[in-house]
Amino acid sequence: MKHLFVLLLIWISAATAFAQELYVNTEPASNMATNSLGIRVENQGYFKPDFRNRSTVELMYGASKNLMVHGSLYESNFNTNNSHFEGGSVYAKYRFLSVDSVQRHFRGAFFAKLAAINNPVINQEISLEGDNSGVQGGVVFTQLLHKLALSGSASYIRGFNNTGNQVPDGYARNAAAWSLSAGYLLFPKNYTNYKQTNVNLYFELLGKANPGYGQGYADAAPAVQFIFNSVLRLDFSYRTPLWNDMTRNSKNMYLIRLEYNLFNIF
Repeated sequence: MKHLFVLLLIWISAATAFAQELYVNTEPASNMATNSLGIRVENQGYFKPDFRNRSTVELMYGASKNLMVHGSLYESNFNTNNSHFEGGSVYAKYRFLSVDSVQRHFRGAFFAKLAAINNPVINQEISLEGDNSGVQGGVVFTQLLHKLALSGSASYIRGFNNTGNQVPDGYARNAAAWSLSAGYLLFPKNYTNYKQTNVNLYFELLGKANPGYGQGYADAAPAVQFIFNSVLRLDFSYRTPLWNDMTRNSKNMYLIRLEYNLFNIF
């Protein structure tokens, strides 16, 4: 009975206090619960000039209250005529700052990502989500204010030669990325139990630039999210350019994601 009560507290915490921090296009400074496992299946793509899409399978693990790790595999037809396995990436985030009070907190975290991809390099954007091999490192800060969560990140990306495909001459190997995110817990208005469906609204600004090349973009990415029984999450998002001076796959892209979380698995 005691273990069941503890599990309920974890569910309630995940469903209420941090729901509006579960951004769709970015990661917050907060981590998932210790000894929890998340399984994501995601599809994103565009319809013009023809339909192209990428599918991702991702596993996430809460190693401790300060450390979480992700592993992702990618498959798409973005850069080739036929859909194929593109490679994978690993991601880690370490929370170094936590200032907590009632219904609010401020968090800071470092994050790093490493990707090995086999696609030909045809875009100016350095993207470690299936397009480019490389490494990324950055920092993210998140402020929770009752039902509103605000977050910002900045990072550096270094592109490597892809497996079997070199970066062409004249293409950038260094990039700077940034994001600004806001999330609002719309429903439930009053929380009574962990089975209530959560509805979260998000608006995110996503940007990237290749220093010295005059290439960059800034996207607006509104999103809606549903959380069922505190363990099943469904995301919908669409990003569109506010301005764009970079050839890339991520322009005018939809995203659909299904995520299931297992708590206290060890």
